Amino acid sequence: MKKIILVAGATGNLGKRISKALIEKGADVRAIVRNSTDSDKIKALEKIGVTVLQIDMSDSDAIATSCEGITCVVCAVAGLENVILDLQKNILEGAIKAGVPRFIPSDFCTDYNNLIAGENRNFDLRRDFKTYIDGTSIQTTSIFNGCFADILMYNTPILNVKEKSIGYWGDNADWELDFTTMDDTAAFTAEAALDDTAPRNLQIASFQVSPNMIYDHIKQISGKDYKIHQMSSLEDFASHIKRQREENPAGKNELYANFQQSQYMYSMFTTQHTELANNRYNNLSWTSSLDYIKIFVK
Repeated sequence: MKKIILVAGATGNLGKRISKALIEKGADVRAIVRNSTDSDKIKALEKIGVTVLQIDMSDSDAIATSCEGITCVVCAVAGLENVILDLQKNILEGAIKAGVPRFIPSDFCTDYNNLIAGENRNFDLRRDFKTYIDGTSIQTTSIFNGCFADILMYNTPILNVKEKSIGYWGDNADWELDFTTMDDTAAFTAEAALDDTAPRNLQIASFQVSPNMIYDHIKQISGKDYKIHQMSSLEDFASHIKRQREENPAGKNELYANFQQSQYMYSMFTTQHTELANNRYNNLSWTSSLDYIKIFVK
């Protein structure tokens, strides 16, 4: 008998990939979307085999009805407090009302459990939801994928192809950063959603790569020597982030405010995934750092 998985946030980049991966693994996939959702996004989900249910997402009874017969709810929603806390709580309440046994929250980020509260606003929201869901009886699995590998393509300080530079904070250019591609994250999440024995926390990374390793990869791929340099000490970076936040109070309402982007970078150089669950599912293949960088560096 097919397992029925419900995905919230299925119209998003990650949510659609998770839905597709679940279908490829033989699951029956439902998606709950707002009544106002663009029809083209709904058609795109239906085209890959997803059953789409348009509902009032503020109505936990409507969510509960959509959750009847569901074995696991996967949340791939993105946003600030009104989404990560308020919306997810509504979805959770509906799932519990319907007797859904398992829930995967929107924790697709670095494992924040060993980080200091207050250092990353978006992690703090997820930490608050963790406290809330752990007070319920539903079986929960958080998937921590580090940083999505896509950022390497967009000329961030860590790797700027346009300026041919590689930057790092702190004093260790051999510090390995956790990156996972969206496709790898989706494939692993699909496996976990179908795995009734999945534990509370699962750390993954397509690859762990240091600034020095990035330099070596680019040299191998292109023959070019990129400038590798320290951006600042971690202490100075933390002070810079504090000033950014104070100087832009309106940023508290922006999902990717400048200070939040800096907070993400800071977290990458202050914690690592040390208990990777990559081998939990034998049929998965993982993208290497060299193969990924080859996609956009010539």
